[in-house]
Amino acid sequence: MPTDNLWQRLRGWVKPAAGTPLTPASRPAVAGSSRVADSLRNLLDDPTIPATVRNELAADFGRIENMLAKLERGELHVAVFGRVSTGKSALGNALLGREAFTVGVLHGTTTDAEHAVLDEAQHDGLVLIDTPGINELDGEAREQLAFEVAEVSDLVIFVGDGDLTREELDALKTLAATQRPLLLALNKADRYGADELADLLAHLRLRMAGLVRAEDVIAVAARPAAQRVVEVDGRGHEQSHEQSRPPDVAALRERLLAIAAREGKTLSAINAGLYAGRLTDQVSARIAETRRAVAAKLIHNYCIAKGVAVALNPIPVADLLAAAGLDAAMVVQLSRVYGLPLTRAESGRLVAVISVQLAALMGAIWGMQLVASALKGMSAGLSVVVTAAAQGALGWYATVLIGRAAERYLVAGKSWGEAGAKRAVADIVASLDRDSILREAREEILKRLKLHHR
Repeated sequence: MPTDNLWQRLRGWVKPAAGTPLTPASRPAVAGSSRVADSLRNLLDDPTIPATVRNELAADFGRIENMLAKLERGELHVAVFGRVSTGKSALGNALLGREAFTVGVLHGTTTDAEHAVLDEAQHDGLVLIDTPGINELDGEAREQLAFEVAEVSDLVIFVGDGDLTREELDALKTLAATQRPLLLALNKADRYGADELADLLAHLRLRMAGLVRAEDVIAVAARPAAQRVVEVDGRGHEQSHEQSRPPDVAALRERLLAIAAREGKTLSAINAGLYAGRLTDQVSARIAETRRAVAAKLIHNYCIAKGVAVALNPIPVADLLAAAGLDAAMVVQLSRVYGLPLTRAESGRLVAVISVQLAALMGAIWGMQLVASALKGMSAGLSVVVTAAAQGALGWYATVLIGRAAERYLVAGKSWGEAGAKRAVADIVASLDRDSILREAREEILKRLKLHHR
């Protein structure tokens, strides 16, 4: 069963992996929750985030809004997870004390996420979320579901009805890897005798070591089987009938209430903060992608301008000096694209540093530039066009290298990073297909030169 519809609904119940031990020492100060709430508001109101990025990540920003509201309401979100027919929905209803979730025995009963405030813990803001059965999904989709469940909840109740299957164990391991607080509810405990139940719980606690704490493996009976009652009337006749029994979920409810009262705000605040951090990384990545696209177009335009300027300039060596000015102007424009403006003097110094590294790596090419510059002044007719095109192509190539190197410098916050300028420029040179770039540049410049000579 696809999970798309489920997660369209679950997008409103936001939060990423965190996981903090449920100990009194981990309880945060109120100020901590306030700081997280302030950080969410700052992210939502950040004027530097482009509208295009906000639109692309609209669902994630919607989650942040809901997470902020959840923090302000002081809610703790609990996802109920497990196989079909283990009694997930019935357990949720038993904890709520009302029929909030659909209960059935066929696969697909819970095909969408539902949520309800726990009646007896409204002051603690405990919210239950029901989910589809994991055995309705293949392995990859089941793992995705497990991570999605962890993302939208503050803790998870995993429901089983006996010893765990391989499928259940794999899902539990996936959930445990998210560091989400995890409880294992052994449902349908009424089917076992006292000794048998004690043995099964001991076995599960041993098997869950390292995944679920022993005190968080709890026996429940969400919908106990009806009990056969035999009554004897006044004449000694026996009459039997089925008598329903109330749910037995008190131990699990008490555990949830204790967690909500002691750690609810901790879990919500930590999870909200981590999710906001992850969204901030996504926003930064999208902004960087946008900037890279703008920067690539800018570099290409300067390549054309420089290549043609070098090709058309008839004065030997002067064309190279003019090209250096174009490179400096390009770097100034790139610095504005990346929000780290450089002055013309700073840009010139940066171009000089890059050019020195390029000269060391590509002495032969720079020599060809000088020879071509000199030859161009002594040539005439078609030879001028051909020589100019060749030199223009080399100028194009140098601009690509200078632009990419300057871009790396700016992306790193006006720094070459750990590699240093020489290594950064060498990596860029190695990453370019020189023949392809020069061929493309020469064809473009020849086309423009021929147009110019008409």
